[in-house]
Amino acid sequence: MAERLVIIGAGMAAGRLLDHLTEEAPGRYDITLINAEPRGTYNRIMLSPVLAGETRYDEIVTHDDAWYARHAITCRFGERVSGIDRAAKRVHAPGGDVPYDHLVIATGSSPVMLPLPGADLAGVIGYRDFEDTEAMIAAASRGGRAVVIGGGLLGLEAAAGLAARGMEVSVVHLMGHLMERQIDPAAGFLLRKALNDRGIRVVCSAVSKEIAGENGHVRALILEGGTELPCDLLVMAVGIRPTTALAKEAGLEVGRGILVDDQLHSSDPAIYALGECVEHDGQLFGLVAPLFDQARVLADVLQGREAAFTPPEVSTKLKVTGCDIFSAGDFAPAETREEIVLSDPARGTYRRLVLEEGRLKGAVFYGDSRDSGWFHDLIRTGADVSALRETLIFGPADPQPLPAPYGGLCSLTA
Repeated sequence: MAERLVIIGAGMAAGRLLDHLTEEAPGRYDITLINAEPRGTYNRIMLSPVLAGETRYDEIVTHDDAWYARHAITCRFGERVSGIDRAAKRVHAPGGDVPYDHLVIATGSSPVMLPLPGADLAGVIGYRDFEDTEAMIAAASRGGRAVVIGGGLLGLEAAAGLAARGMEVSVVHLMGHLMERQIDPAAGFLLRKALNDRGIRVVCSAVSKEIAGENGHVRALILEGGTELPCDLLVMAVGIRPTTALAKEAGLEVGRGILVDDQLHSSDPAIYALGECVEHDGQLFGLVAPLFDQARVLADVLQGREAAFTPPEVSTKLKVTGCDIFSAGDFAPAETREEIVLSDPARGTYRRLVLEEGRLKGAVFYGDSRDSGWFHDLIRTGADVSALRETLIFGPADPQPLPAPYGGLCSLTA
């Protein structure tokens, strides 16, 4: 008799887990998938192209109704789980309780909404799911002005998409340069210039103070110091927070996320956690690569195989409004490290490598991310690059200097 497997959440990590189980162990589990969103798994990474009008929602769906039916998966979409009875091994949901032998909590994360005065006004939204994307598309169809709070990956993608749909967009960022977690100030300067050239206003080192409204709708964002940025739409993209309320109410151990071991077990041996809601060895995970690794490990564990999750070395590669960005590893300065920098500000290109004891520790590229996979592998494997020292910045096995736009300065600093 098939064991009963219940999965709460149909995000990308849960979708990848189902891919593995249906391919490798068909029929082993009687699977019920419960999701608060009224749909199954779609590629959340591709919401930005949907917002920008470059693709349609139906093109980013990875698991449609026919897929779930083909694999005999019971779908309970549009239902928000209200509780977990661990003693009885039952999940409480509006459509009725669901018993389980194994439970996977994959509730993902929620956008952080700043507790500013006026945050409850109409026209103030986060940016996390398809409903948020639809709301932005609807707002953009009416034209007007938008303010995006947050100059990270998601905020810039939101800004680019809204600008592509004809809105006048301003980005407000707390830190001194954009994407400070992924790129350094030099690359941040080039990115800001490129956005300004495309008509997107960028305000850095800015503290949001209040959201002003009129007739119950957002009218402007007011910064400390009194600067007022008029807007018809305000998007908060200041980060995400693991969704852990359900696990906490069930009595599972929770820190910043649901605490799991190397096999993705929670503090209850019958319950696993997966994806952005997870905290493993003090780390949270917001990029897709470690989430897919978790799904691979959990699929093995559910099939009785030995497996252990080890967080991978991740990289960021972003193309937003034509800005080509790559970042990987650790590029913070230290006395034991040296840098190789190739910069051509006039052409908007920049490369920075950080080396320590003959190994590549970090890389930041702007304007040309060719060979980024090769550099990422060097960081991930910790390979000795001492013999490549003089030509490393030009990429793999290339005896010729890179063509223009790499005609600028090449500097080596310790």
